[in-house]
Amino acid sequence: MSAVPDFLLPDLGEGLEEAELTAWHVQAGDHVVVDQVVAEVETAKAAVEVPIPFAGTVTALHAEPGTTLPVGAPLISVTTDAPDASEASGNVLVGYGTSPSVRRPRTPRRLTAAAPPRVTPAPAASSAPPGATPAPAASTAPPGATPAPASASARTGPVPVISPIVRKLARDSGLDLTRIPGTGPDGLVLRRDVNQAIAALSQIPAEPPPGTEIRVPIRGTRRAAAEKLTRSRREIPEATVWVDVDATGLAAARAALNARAPHAPVSFLALLARFAVAGLRRYPELNAHIEQDEIVIPAHVHLGFAAQTERGLVVPVIRDAHLMSVRELAAALGRQTAAARAGRLAPADLTGGTITVNNYGVFGVDGSAAIINHPEVAILGLGRIIDRPWVVDGQLAVRKVTELTLAFDHRVCDGGTAGGYLRYVADCVESPVLALGDL
Repeated sequence: MSAVPDFLLPDLGEGLEEAELTAWHVQAGDHVVVDQVVAEVETAKAAVEVPIPFAGTVTALHAEPGTTLPVGAPLISVTTDAPDASEASGNVLVGYGTSPSVRRPRTPRRLTAAAPPRVTPAPAASSAPPGATPAPAASTAPPGATPAPASASARTGPVPVISPIVRKLARDSGLDLTRIPGTGPDGLVLRRDVNQAIAALSQIPAEPPPGTEIRVPIRGTRRAAAEKLTRSRREIPEATVWVDVDATGLAAARAALNARAPHAPVSFLALLARFAVAGLRRYPELNAHIEQDEIVIPAHVHLGFAAQTERGLVVPVIRDAHLMSVRELAAALGRQTAAARAGRLAPADLTGGTITVNNYGVFGVDGSAAIINHPEVAILGLGRIIDRPWVVDGQLAVRKVTELTLAFDHRVCDGGTAGGYLRYVADCVESPVLALGDL
């Protein structure tokens, strides 16, 4: 055995500067093997399981769950085993390289139970004397809910949970994962299972009591969003243009596409995204970023889109969107949205975008002065599509109408370019067949 420097919190991808420790999988005295997951952290972009690149015995843990650590801070101390080329790590961590000649297969991630909650939700008020066994949670579940197993049937082995988001959600809600039945493959506990268990806790008020002050720490995704949006407002001299559009043709085109292939539905956002990407061939300045005193216009389009999740607003990125058809874009949007809501996106899935689209119409609003996703220079938004009176060939008619909004960085272009781009997208919405020439 030999002592080595502490294992420092590595850069988990895309130049992240810090992460919040959410859980330990080991404790002092445990023996660890190469690539064993020793901790879970939540970065500004995603929840990540941290593997250790060497084997040995844990001598110290340097932080408590809930602590935010900068990259490079001591995470865990391990007295290592004698070096062995066969024990080279298969993980690439910044600052901890892998053997150039030998790569050891990754040790399967352990399925571990969440740590016991520090605070258990108080049981509903009853006439039972102190110390009496509370009624099972199933008795308070809404009709149709799956009851949690009784104490006698609680799991005794590792809980089949993979997602750190699911474990954290259960831990923060004071739930014991061993008592939550999993509906995934082989009894895997999914987020919907935890959410159902949370809903069953009828003693948790839907609203706080009047006069109660609430303090919510700004952490994780919300903190990252706050910092990025603040930087955007501080650095980007943005301007906004908008236009009302007759989307009757767009709705008809979507209906025809989905009738032809109902197994691969196309959303309004997918159609807007395809028009947005096509417009960048004519107005490439809006697919750019600024580096010092230069406007950098890449040869590719990495399309970001706003997705609302339980962890807050995130912007997944679809790489090389300019090479995709409408159906391919629709499928990619669906996959990335599902991954975002399940907490499965890697940091790399949330960076590198060159322009963003946003369907804020799903919130029932017509327009929005959106904030540009720094360091991009433009964000295109779609409002709700509703029936409105519209003049067609001199006659008043009821049409499907929406509002398109474009916020742009005035440093990269003037209103003429921004207006031309927005008008191009609007023309495609009003007459989708016009877009065929650029697809």
